[in-house]
Amino acid sequence: MSAEPDVIRKCTWPVCLVGLFVTGILSLDCSLLDVHLRRVTWQNLSLLSRMSKSFPIECLRESKAFELPQEILSHTQPLTRDIKEAFYEMSRQAFHIFIQDTFKSTWEEKHLRQVQIGLDQQLQYLEQCLEEEEEENEDMREMAEDEWTQSGAPVPQLSNLELRRYFNRIDRFLKDKKYSHCAWEIVRVEIRRCFYFFHKFTALLRRK
Repeated sequence: MSAEPDVIRKCTWPVCLVGLFVTGILSLDCSLLDVHLRRVTWQNLSLLSRMSKSFPIECLRESKAFELPQEILSHTQPLTRDIKEAFYEMSRQAFHIFIQDTFKSTWEEKHLRQVQIGLDQQLQYLEQCLEEEEEENEDMREMAEDEWTQSGAPVPQLSNLELRRYFNRIDRFLKDKKYSHCAWEIVRVEIRRCFYFFHKFTALLRRK
């Protein structure tokens, strides 16, 4: 992760500048990563709820099951780095969804912009912490995996591939529905659901 994700480079200058400004204010102490992730994820949950007063009844017939990965739904206890990497992948994919210039007048721009800023900020923070951890804790990670293996228990992992497939299904749904109002409302509710389960994962980071 030496380079910023392509999707970040595509964001509008106002979003990037504000995101960088906010990130500069925050302490980038990686020991506080769980606090930051919990706060930003909760803020994004709230913003997604406020984007629309209520789910349009006429959109119910278009609802779709996007199949959030089972590892997320079961709230298992994977290795700490796996949680961070999954958060990074989720943030990157969600950012890609929410910077698409296909919203028209579906949502209030200020709420959408705040979600974009929060995800951009989260990506930068996670990237820094993952790079630091990769440099400092490679041996500790191997020891932790060895302990799981010797105990006879499978090493729990969050599959980033499954997360990418999940978000690809969401992206494909939007394209198939030609980015209609109902499609965006369904996606808003689905990603809010995804954020909810990831918010629960922050408690696991705090206990590590």
